Formats: sequence, structure tokens, C-alpha cells
Amino acid sequence: MANQYEREHENGVANDHTIVPSPAPADLPAYTNEKDSPSLSFNGKGKDIDSTDRDLGLEPTTSTEEGEEGEGGGTIRRYYNRYGIFVHLFCGMVMTGWWIAGLVLHRDDIGWLKPFLLWLAITIRLVTFHISTKYITKPIAFVWVRAVKRPSEMIPQKLRIPLAAAGTIAVIIVGTFVSEETADNTRPNRAVSLFGLLVFIGAFYVTSRNRKAVNWQTVIVGMLAQFILALFVLRTKAGYDIFNFIAELATDLLGFAAKGTLFLTGQKALDSKWFLVGVIPPIIFFVAFVQLLYYWGWLQWSIKKFATIFFYTMGVSGAEAVVAAASPFVGQGESAMLIKPFIPHLTDAELHQIMTSGFATIAGSVLAAYIAMGISPLALVSSCVMSIPASLAISKLRWPETEESLTAGQIVIPASDEERPTNSLHAFANGSWLGIKIAGMIVAGLLCILALIGLVNGILNWWGNYLNIPSLSVELILGYLFYPVAFLLGVERNGDLLKVAKLIGTKVVTNEFVAFNSLATDKDYADLSDRSRLIATYAVCGFGNISSVGIQIGVLSQLAPGRSGRVAKVAMSALISGVIATLTSASIAGMLVADQSVYTKVTIAPSP
Repeated sequence: MANQYEREHENGVANDHTIVPSPAPADLPAYTNEKDSPSLSFNGKGKDIDSTDRDLGLEPTTSTEEGEEGEGGGTIRRYYNRYGIFVHLFCGMVMTGWWIAGLVLHRDDIGWLKPFLLWLAITIRLVTFHISTKYITKPIAFVWVRAVKRPSEMIPQKLRIPLAAAGTIAVIIVGTFVSEETADNTRPNRAVSLFGLLVFIGAFYVTSRNRKAVNWQTVIVGMLAQFILALFVLRTKAGYDIFNFIAELATDLLGFAAKGTLFLTGQKALDSKWFLVGVIPPIIFFVAFVQLLYYWGWLQWSIKKFATIFFYTMGVSGAEAVVAAASPFVGQGESAMLIKPFIPHLTDAELHQIMTSGFATIAGSVLAAYIAMGISPLALVSSCVMSIPASLAISKLRWPETEESLTAGQIVIPASDEERPTNSLHAFANGSWLGIKIAGMIVAGLLCILALIGLVNGILNWWGNYLNIPSLSVELILGYLFYPVAFLLGVERNGDLLKVAKLIGTKVVTNEFVAFNSLATDKDYADLSDRSRLIATYAVCGFGNISSVGIQIGVLSQLAPGRSGRVAKVAMSALISGVIATLTSASIAGMLVADQSVYTKVTIAPSP
């Protein structure tokens, strides 16, 4: 059969099992030629899909050809388009010289990993401006097909899913219990966290809208990917060093916002540690910086690479892969904007998944705020990465796909219909204005939510006095409601259960800002054990709260006016799925982290 297949490919005969994307609806952007189209072949230059792609069962496309930059702009842009290769060669030589000099001069003190990672990232991006990544992805896909996919197809169909599930469970059990115990990470504690993870998954299977339609490839690969990522980050020195380096870069980058704040306010204002001074300026600066990366094309490039991984390994649609990959970078509303032309045509399951991805992670813009509060950057970054595959798995378990997806078999990021900035300065200025709007929304939301909680607490306190419960409050009620959740996460049973439960409840009912602020500053949480603080940090790290439901419904309804009813229908289910996806990351962190004080230490962005 394989020989016949290969002969057909060699003779140019299409394979019968090739998935051909459905024609685009009439209201999607029309492109008259290959150059204008943002949906070019993933494996280069619009050529035919080869047998490797067919074996994978997918024919992905991406929004732009590798390395291609938009036309237009000014004189500088035209010269850059013509002579950009020389600029890239110069930058590459400078970075290579810097890296080699660092190895020679500081091989015994600073270390080699961080400068190597920076050099590698920049070099890869410069090379991919001119050489298609297919020369890397094709060999990887070739090995994947022949080492994994084809051998798995030899297993009888009925045994594939049970064996895959058994293998995943074995990996999780061995990875959880094989390492030595520590004072606050005993095997009984790990067993509780593992039991909680199984309860979350089991509950979603029982309440699934259509258990027969569940795509177990997505669920199994998603949970396995989440656990392997956690193993790499939380149990290996290389993983810890890489993510710690990313966290340090994020902290240092956001710390530069203090330079502008110092000019506007003065040193006394910076020393005051006010929320308006210490948290809001980094948000504005980061949003502006992201817009600059978007103008350069680096952000879209990164998102497409992440999306391709989820697309191939988890069997989700192109729209779902793009939004899931983008959510930790640009946030829950902005990630949906990347697939704006397709939103009116998404299935209910895709709408559910897109909302779940937004609820399960936090955005880079608010990452600045949490780091400024003193929350561990390493825990925040690793939580976001772990929650991406978890959100895909949990969402598809709760709301399986039963319709025909428009982007099944292709990865597409449509061209934006908004006016392109004239140059980098224009893009940065636009980003600063967007940052002001986002920061204003955060300030107004926090002010109103905290005021409303104060009002409700006042009423509850007055009402509770007549029942001899003078401490009755929203936090106390939420604490008891989420008490079983805190237990299932593996929180220390030494008085910390109710405190962590309060934080989780506060995050769901209000938002993660309020919960993180309480965790960082409230004296009631100062005596939390390292294990409980770690689990609380992971459990709170997500946009899964009631106010975010309104945000997502508003954004998606504006992008697809005729679908507002369907968006509202899936919203609450997506909220619960996003919250649980975040909690599964907290469970796995409780299972794997041995030295938990490392992940809970306070890190403040440096002042100028």
C-alpha cells in the first residue's frame, strides 16, 4: 500500500485522503492572485503538498510567505525591502561576534546559556527572513511520520486510544512520584494533586455535551503536552534556566518603564509603590512594544510557529490553533482579532475553544502588572505556557466538534483590514495610545469592582451581625464554596485551604488583579507555606472571571454581529473550562515542584 502511495505521489497523482479546505464564504476577503493572497502553502511558494503532509492528514497554510515583508511605507522601507539582506548579515555578524567574545571573556563567571539563547533566537529569525522554515520542518515532519504516525497506524484502531491514554497516565504517574520527597512536596501531597487532576478531567467527561464525539487525540496530547512542559520547566535545570531567563528578560524589559515614569512624576512617586505609578506605566509601555513587534512581523511569525505545533499534534482547526497560540502574547480580545474574517463562520465548538483559551491564560500586558506586584515571573510565564494545551484539551472534552470547520486543515492569519502604520515610530505611537486605553479599562474596572465588593461586604456585615457572624463577607463565602477545589489542588492542610480557596473565589468572581494583590500585600496571606503560595499563584493565573465573560461576549459580538446569541450560549461553559484549565496547571505544579520557594520568591522590576 505504501509503495503504491509513493508511486502515485511521484507520478503527480493526488492522494484520495487529502483534505481540501472548503471554499471561503463570499464575505471573506477576496484575493485575485497568489501574491495578494494571505493564505499561501505552508511548505513554500505555493507548491503542491508532498506525501509527508498528506501522511499527517493536513494541508496547512499560513498567512504570508516566509520572510516576506509588506510593501509600502516610505523611502526607508523601500530601501530595506531591496537591501535588507545586508542589514540582516550585518546584525548577524555583530551578534555572532558578541556571542563569541562573551564565551571567551566570561566563560567562567556569567555563563554561556543566556547569551547563546539570545544569539540563537535572533539568528533563527534573521535566517528565516530569507530561507523558508520548510527545510527544518520537513525533516521533522518526515521523522514524525515514519517514527510515530506510521507505526501507530499498525496498531488496531480500537486499541490506539486506550493505549495512548494508558501511556499518558503512566508518564504522569512516573513523572509525579519518581523524584525524591521534600519537606512540603511529599508523595501524599503529590497524590492529592494527581487525584484532583483526575477529578477535573473526569468531571468534564461526565458533563461533556457529546461524549461520543470527543476527539481523544486532542485531549490526550493536550494533557500529555501540558505535563511534559511542566516536567521540562519544573524538574530540569535546562528548562528552569530557559524559563527563568525569559522571566528575567520580561522583568528587565518592564523595568524600563520606570525611566519614563521618573521623568513624569519624580523619584518620590516611584518610591511610594502606588498602583497607578508602579503598575500602569509598564502596561502602557508593553502594549506599545508589542505593537512595534507586530509592525515588524515578528509577533505574527512567532504565533504561526506555535500554532503549527498545536495544529499538527492536537488535530484542532487552524483558527483554534492561532488563537490558542496568541492568547498569552496579546490577550483574550486581541487574539480573536487575528482571525476576524473567520469569526462569523466559526462553529460553536470553535467559539467555545477561542473563549476558553482567553480565560485560561493571561496576556503579556497584564504580566507587567503582576510582576510589579511582586508575583514570581517564572511561575507566571510557565503557567501561561502550560495552560495553552490544557485549554485545548479541556475545551474539546467539554464541547466536542460536531460541525464542519471552515479552517480545518489550514492555518490562516488573514491580512488586517486596518490602516498599516507608516513606520516603526507610528506603530509605537499607536501602541502607546492603545496601552492608555487598556490601562484605563483596568483602572476603571478595578475601581468599580473593589467599590462594589466593599458595598456588598458592608451589607453582608450588617446582615451577619444579627446572626452573630460579624465577619461575614464575599471572601468568606467564596472561601467555603471553593474549599473542595483548594483541597483537590493539593494545598497544605495546615490552615491554608480556606485562604487559597478565598483567592480562587475572588479571582473567579472579581478578577485576578484583586486576587494577586491580596496574595502579594494582604497580611492574612503572609504566612502561607511555599507550597500553598505556589499552587495559589498558578491557580489565579488566568482571565477566567465573570467580568471577562462580558469582555469576550462584547468583542466577539462586535466582530460577528449575527452570532451574538451563539457566543452568549457557549460563554459560561467556556468560562468554567478556562478556569479548570488553569487549575490543572496548578495541580501539576503541586505534583512536580520540589523546591517551591524558588517559584514563589518576590521579584520586583528594578527602578532607574
